[in-house]
Amino acid sequence: MKRYLAPVLAALVIGACAHKEEAPVAPAAPPPPPPPTQAHAVLKAAKGSKIAGTIHFTEANGEITVKADVTGLKKGSFHGFHIHEVGTCEGDFSSAGGHFNPTGKKHGSPTAEEKHVGDLGNVKADKKGVLNTTITLKAPLNGPEGIIGKSIIIHKGKDDLKSQPAGNSGPREACGIIEAM
Repeated sequence: MKRYLAPVLAALVIGACAHKEEAPVAPAAPPPPPPPTQAHAVLKAAKGSKIAGTIHFTEANGEITVKADVTGLKKGSFHGFHIHEVGTCEGDFSSAGGHFNPTGKKHGSPTAEEKHVGDLGNVKADKKGVLNTTITLKAPLNGPEGIIGKSIIIHKGKDDLKSQPAGNSGPREACGIIEAM
């Protein structure tokens, strides 16, 4: 019997060593959420200005629809309207930097071949100083050429659409930071 006991015990020991607990499998991480397709900017008025409003941005099919609902503008006046490179609106809004221009192009009209991504041209207030307009912008909301995290500026004067580097549209009257929704 002793003769058989040693091989049986050896088999049991070897079998016990060979059986290992399998590590539990971690559940798969959920996929990242899709990038936002909407953003907005709540305008802050410059000192002495009464401008108020919100700019909405909706991306679809490689374009952004920019819808502006603004009050407090000079009645019947034109204003330069631009996306600027920095998402801050401090002091006189110079903190927003220059026009957003990730492709290094010259300033131009929104329909020109050569223009900054941030060149939205001019907007005109109605006879009550209200602006309700929609503009189409060929740019993404997200990524290196995206506008989320930038700022949008309404200037006091009209953009001449040619002066370099920014169209000579005067002081910055309102500023809003473009934030994802």
